[in-house]
Amino acid sequence: MKNLTDIEIIDSIKKGNPSDYALLIDRYKNKAFSLLVRMLKNEMEAEEILQDCFLKAYKSIDSFRYEAKFSTWFYRIVYNTALTKLSAKKRKIENEMSSIDEQINLSSDLDYRVTEKEDLSNFIQKMIEQLPANYASVITMFYLDDMSCEEISEVMNVTVANVKVMLHRSRNVLRDLFIKNNYQRELL
Repeated sequence: MKNLTDIEIIDSIKKGNPSDYALLIDRYKNKAFSLLVRMLKNEMEAEEILQDCFLKAYKSIDSFRYEAKFSTWFYRIVYNTALTKLSAKKRKIENEMSSIDEQINLSSDLDYRVTEKEDLSNFIQKMIEQLPANYASVITMFYLDDMSCEEISEVMNVTVANVKVMLHRSRNVLRDLFIKNNYQRELL
């Protein structure tokens, strides 16, 4: 039954088999959780938001129009919910920061030293976590979730050109993080 397409699963749910929703949860929970952790920078909040997102998607499954892939539709719910959470958090914690340099934690107190190949993945993930939420999201969706610029555009509700600009800026900010913290040698 796990070889069913998303559309077949959705049709089954709509026909009165709500337990089939578990297949969609299993299929998308890890990637959605990864995106949320990178945006929220807090695993407990990410778990809570992920549950809310799956609940929202389930309650709205009847409004799914088959115009986009389910994954794109669901990631849009995840992304928008995370943005709402971040917006509320920003209002509570502090005033908005005026420049991208202020948003990024460029402190050199991070002491990630890569000694083995598997450490490289963890190292890069830690660096991505230093990015602002929208940049971390774009990097995650494009490189880790293998989403196209068009799919990311739908999820983030921006133009494809804006996605490409954000990807470019995200790469530049990551490069600057590596250079500022003298981590270039860690990647070699």
